[in-house]
Amino acid sequence: MKTLKKIIGFFRNYKLFTIALLTLIAGSGLYFGKQHTAALWVMGTVAIAESLPLIKSMWEDLRNGTYGIDILALTAIIASVFLRQDFAALVVIVMLTGGESLEDYAERRSHRELNALLKGSPQKAHVLRGRKVLDVAASEVKVGDRIIVKPGELVPVDAVIYEGESSFNEASLTGESLPVNRGIGEQILSGSINNEQLVTARAIHSAEDSQYQQIVHLIESAEAARSPFVRLADRYSIPFTAAAYIMAIGVWIVTGHAIRFLEVIIVATPCPLILAAPIALISGMSRAYKHGIIVKTGSALEKLAEAKTIIFDKTGTLTTGVLALDSVTAFAPYSKDEMLSLVASAEQNSNHIIALAIVAAAKAKGLKLAKVKGALETPGQGLKLTHKSESVLIGRPDFIAKHGIDITKVPKSKAKTTVLVAINDRLAGALFLSDSVREESRRTIQALVKLGLKRTVMITGDNKSSALGIAKKVGIKTVYAETLPGEKLSALEDIKERPIVFVGDGVNDAPVLTGADVGIALGARGSTAASESADIVILLDDLSKVATARQIAKKTFDIAKQSILVGIALSLILMLVFITGRFQPIYGAVLQEIVDVVVIFNALRVHNLKITQ
Repeated sequence: MKTLKKIIGFFRNYKLFTIALLTLIAGSGLYFGKQHTAALWVMGTVAIAESLPLIKSMWEDLRNGTYGIDILALTAIIASVFLRQDFAALVVIVMLTGGESLEDYAERRSHRELNALLKGSPQKAHVLRGRKVLDVAASEVKVGDRIIVKPGELVPVDAVIYEGESSFNEASLTGESLPVNRGIGEQILSGSINNEQLVTARAIHSAEDSQYQQIVHLIESAEAARSPFVRLADRYSIPFTAAAYIMAIGVWIVTGHAIRFLEVIIVATPCPLILAAPIALISGMSRAYKHGIIVKTGSALEKLAEAKTIIFDKTGTLTTGVLALDSVTAFAPYSKDEMLSLVASAEQNSNHIIALAIVAAAKAKGLKLAKVKGALETPGQGLKLTHKSESVLIGRPDFIAKHGIDITKVPKSKAKTTVLVAINDRLAGALFLSDSVREESRRTIQALVKLGLKRTVMITGDNKSSALGIAKKVGIKTVYAETLPGEKLSALEDIKERPIVFVGDGVNDAPVLTGADVGIALGARGSTAASESADIVILLDDLSKVATARQIAKKTFDIAKQSILVGIALSLILMLVFITGRFQPIYGAVLQEIVDVVVIFNALRVHNLKITQ
């Protein structure tokens, strides 16, 4: 019993080798004129055994209402056995099994980078406990721990440097090959490599919550959630299968010889057509990862290639997501610099995004900031304080208006945020802040249009005036403004040109990322919810990678379709040749093997795509 199990196990693990060996033994016997009955029976039995999985798969497809071209391969094997062309049947099986092995090779090659990432996670950390340096497992580092990262070592957890500076290689995280310099106060990411100097940093995340593990989780979820690859060849299955059967049955009827049926049907065996698309897709997903793009499923890549509409969130996607001072207005007798200096002085101890932008603008102009005491803050509204014996109000327009101050003089602006200043119950000035457009936004939109996207749309919760201003700058004509997260999903239903791609980065984008045909989350440093909801995650905070992903998707499917059509064309030519009856079935099986290799290696070209973005 144990011996039998070992034999079965060997056959399962080395199926291609076993079948090829049987074919070689039987083939040499036939070549030398020794047609041993035992050898023929072995070949026939193997052929029937290998047909059973095909029969099962085909039956399940039919029950699910789908139809593929596996039936041609099954017909060729069964017909070969019944017509005692066992050697030809075995060659067809070698072809199918060899194709599976090539697919496995392509998958291993394509996932080399992903496997390297999974295996290369940080393992150890140097933690400062008092004056001692302890070597502990990376998983034991807690938020707030002080860690030392030496030259050549992996950063164990996300941390902020408080002593030293160095350059770090973040290629395994973002796909960016150039090192980045990090100094005091800057964040370093787990999984990046310290290139030069020793640095001391404070952990801001545990290992489980750090950047490296987030990316590992994304890749693992992509592996687990990968749906079966779309069999592009099945789209051509009905006409191709019909043509093969018509030719084969026709020549059988005309000649009255069943062998003629086999001679035609055996060169229609669709192994290269079945495997071309999956191999191209696996290679395309790997190619995308080299550019810092994680594609979770093959169907996402296909829909991205076929997309007609792309929708962008505004803040943090088309824009940097960081406010900057746009302009200052001052009313006599005050100057613009006085307004900016006053507000910056009042806000200098705040960590609010608006305050930080105003203080940064004042310091950039070299303005001196005064010490302000006793400011009374109304959260989310504004400040009330006394400065140089004057009563000062700083805040939102509605906050100033509530204090009975006339704000009708405030000029209209397309800025995202307005901060008003009132002194002694009179309007004194206004500061306008806006979110700056990413440098690459307009260039990316133009590239996407060139890549065949018919419609570009922006959806945002911001006011219409600000949204239209940003849309004009980046070249988007259709704008949905002042939308809530739930309303963004409703906006998708209004769009007719599908499939639809949505690009976003925040928590409020998670529902629409899920609802779109393809959801793309920009920047793995953003929301975990967005990354988990998306079909594609761009690790770099670089919008141009959206165009790169589209280019990879289109080229991947162009090559996949090319491989399928080449396989169909070669099979049709061979059918026309073999319909003459001048060649034996075994020659057809061998020639189809050559077609198999040509088509599959053409599909493997995806792995070496040249990207122009």
